[in-house]
Amino acid sequence: MLIGDVARRSGVSARMLRHYDSLGLVRPTGRTVAGYREYSSEDIRRIFHIESLRSLGLSLLEVRRALEDPGFTPAELVDDLIRQTRQRIAAETELLTRLRRIDAAEPTGWEDVLQIVALLQALGSESAGKRQRAALSSVTEVPVPVEALVEAALSEADPNVAGALRWALAQSGDGGLALLAEGLVAPAAEVRRRAVESIAEIASGEATVLLRDALANRDIVVRRYAALALGARGVPDAVPTLIDMVVEGTSDVEAADALSALASDPALADQIATRLVDRLAHGSVASSARRRLAQALADIPGITASRALADLSRDEDRAVALTAAYILKLRDAR
Repeated sequence: MLIGDVARRSGVSARMLRHYDSLGLVRPTGRTVAGYREYSSEDIRRIFHIESLRSLGLSLLEVRRALEDPGFTPAELVDDLIRQTRQRIAAETELLTRLRRIDAAEPTGWEDVLQIVALLQALGSESAGKRQRAALSSVTEVPVPVEALVEAALSEADPNVAGALRWALAQSGDGGLALLAEGLVAPAAEVRRRAVESIAEIASGEATVLLRDALANRDIVVRRYAALALGARGVPDAVPTLIDMVVEGTSDVEAADALSALASDPALADQIATRLVDRLAHGSVASSARRRLAQALADIPGITASRALADLSRDEDRAVALTAAYILKLRDAR
């Protein structure tokens, strides 16, 4: 079979077949009287073998070794090809992500594109200062796609940079909430915490809905952050978790403040006081927890809270009794 026929049937160009010949990969078995290359069926089979190996990403040198070295073992080479392919996919994915983010920012000119690229690079910088400046600049200068801000916020360990990123996300509105909601169920606990912290700083109804849902999250840290944020927003669903935090001594001062804010609503004040009293009724409540509950009752208005404090002023634990008595004195003075 002549080279033109082989090229048509194999899909390998005549130029490439000549290249294979020059490298010694596939040398035609025969020649016609006129001196043209003539390929045998075995030659054609070898061409298909070469193309199959090239389709795996092997170089022509590696193909030659695979076909001619009797001691060749493919396992190591295949492992290396897998590694190279993964690296290439990762690089291409990163490039695609960057291009999508630039497109999402809707640049009007190349100057905008260059500024966006610079900000995206700064967000991934090893310098915390550069990352922080990029987060702040994303609001005051060229907008950075919210997807990039969310990704940065969920991975940021530096508290100052994280605060700047949360602020930038809050300025962007609800655009990042869907991605932050995914962060609430991420495998890593740190990512879940960063997600709920970011949502807590977004003052919108949709963010409040996410925080209310987060009260049922499997991660207790997420539930606590959500409860504190909801308490500040006047959402009564947070009350049970806030009271648990007081009893357990976890951010109990912040939890008591949130309960106090909620109790400014007369319709909620007695309900909160009743729930606090119910926790005191459990005989297994430690004296330290009773003292924290007394402190939480301090700013809860109403007769229910006052009666509970009066009972606590006679508590068997002197520290609890003194705390309750002091709070009652302050309430009476008011």
